Amino acid sequence: MKGVQIAHSGRISETQKGWIVPSQSGKGAYLVYEEDGKTKCNCPDCEMRGTKCKHQWAVEYFIRESVDEEGNKVVEKIVRVTYPQNWTAYNKAQNDEIRLFDELLKDLAENVEDQEQKIGRPRLSLKESLFCSVQKVYSQLSSRRAHTLYRNAEERTQISKAPYYNMVNKFLNREDITPILNHLLVLSSLPLKGVETNFAPDSSGFRTSQFNQYGVEKYGTQKEHKWMKAHILTGTKTNIIASARITEGDANDSPYFEPMVKEAHENGFNIEEIEADKGYLSRKNYDCADEIDATAYIPFTSNATSKSKGSRVWNKMYHYFMMNKDEFMAHYHKRSNVETTFMMIKTKFGDKLKSKNWIAQKNELLCKLIAHNIVVVIHEMYELGITPNFTIGDCVLSN
Repeated sequence: MKGVQIAHSGRISETQKGWIVPSQSGKGAYLVYEEDGKTKCNCPDCEMRGTKCKHQWAVEYFIRESVDEEGNKVVEKIVRVTYPQNWTAYNKAQNDEIRLFDELLKDLAENVEDQEQKIGRPRLSLKESLFCSVQKVYSQLSSRRAHTLYRNAEERTQISKAPYYNMVNKFLNREDITPILNHLLVLSSLPLKGVETNFAPDSSGFRTSQFNQYGVEKYGTQKEHKWMKAHILTGTKTNIIASARITEGDANDSPYFEPMVKEAHENGFNIEEIEADKGYLSRKNYDCADEIDATAYIPFTSNATSKSKGSRVWNKMYHYFMMNKDEFMAHYHKRSNVETTFMMIKTKFGDKLKSKNWIAQKNELLCKLIAHNIVVVIHEMYELGITPNFTIGDCVLSN
């Protein structure tokens, strides 16, 4: 995959001695050449370990050799892969994003129902608290500076009253908010359930403001930030997140494959393919995809065998992987879109969580994912001409 990325850069050049391949780190370049009928590279990885390096893969992907009927070798250069962009739709979506974000967020929050208050001082509406929380995370402003957003929303009658500036911090510390945010995340993906049929699961870490003091004191290690992990199931076409789970930073990926896939399926997504990396390889996960009539493309490790152990689809996909690896990998490489999804989230909303404790950090990260989904829906409104509808039947949440 790294070789493919280098090849796509279009900066590989041919010389009399061989191919000049730029370093992926941006420092210098390496020479890929032929010697004694073998392809070699002068990078440290190739010279010291004697393995096929990413620079050799880049050249192999960049050129294709064939032999014509007369026995002459023909070298064909592969044109750099590009993707079309509807710039008119993109520009309109960017120009209207902030305005539409608040409008769609208000519609999404309407799925939350407040319980009637009979005694005590009037409390802030649950749906309005959710509105302000996601709005603050979307803006990436501090609590005090974000108060202006609440006043603007009050002037536009999107909320009845602007809350105190520290309200969001206290609100995100509520444990009972987590399942509501999880459900709002699902609802925010539904406008695209008729578009997405291919999905990819993966996880990525988000840095907190806390440090791992235990390791420093016990093992004398360097002071490091604690991390939280977001496990997501994303559509490979639009990068919408259909399901997610938030865990501690050292949690394994594989156990979250089944609950996320089943949640997306039960909420109306027609899942035809699931592309996942080797971290999700298990008979249970292959069977899970087969149960919903989807095909999972999870590459097999070198020590995997064809023994089904009760899993019919495991044996089938193992032989498909071994006999048709190129075709299998053509499907598998769609999973790179989940990396794009994480890049979108971290670039736009940051890779750091500002909250101080586990519950608030979990809720803040869910707000990031909800904000991402709303932004994706806005772009698809212009790209695909959809009309968002954030409902599952007559489902309404309450506190």
